[in-house]
Amino acid sequence: MTVRVALVDDQPLVRTALQMVITEAPDLEVVGQAGTGEEAVRLVAAVRPDLVVMDIRMPGMDGIEATRRITEGDDGPQVIVLTTFDDDDYVYGALRAGASGFLVKDMALDDILAAIRVVAAGDGLIAPAVTRRLIKEFALRPAAATPARALDGITGREREVLTLVGSGLSNTEVATELSISVATAKTYVTRLLAKLDARDRVQLVITAYETGLVGRPR
Repeated sequence: MTVRVALVDDQPLVRTALQMVITEAPDLEVVGQAGTGEEAVRLVAAVRPDLVVMDIRMPGMDGIEATRRITEGDDGPQVIVLTTFDDDDYVYGALRAGASGFLVKDMALDDILAAIRVVAAGDGLIAPAVTRRLIKEFALRPAAATPARALDGITGREREVLTLVGSGLSNTEVATELSISVATAKTYVTRLLAKLDARDRVQLVITAYETGLVGRPR
């Protein structure tokens, strides 16, 4: 199954480089390009891609607002934010806007391709360096943004899994930490997605931060 990708960046050279790499992948296809947030919103409505690779800083509407508009509703595409700016405010803003991944442009192109495949398959992905910055930023916040009672519907074991996911652990690492199988860890993550009405793993990470499960000073 081919993943249909739209590229959004105000630098034509960046779009061209990404298109060249993506075009060589047999399971990926570039179906359109845009240079501004406004163009991105129109492009997505016209070509209905499966996934959008989105820059943040662009003239006019920025990538965060474009992401928010593109991901509205239940049938919007997944969005990976790709930028040279790994500032905490941009990370948090992009993820809250609905992005399913946050990568930096100095990553290897093969890693970017791998990230596209991961997000297209329904998993969220944040570059490890960005995850560390996000955890640090949330640790400095004085109070949880989302009340802890939002977790009332989950079990103790699910809370443990959510805490580990929020700390950046993969399903395999969660399984090792809790001495359970990878399949069982994946089942817990699936249940959390349903119970918390989360779109993907990235939203679970945000919930873990905002309810104080992760990142608070002890």
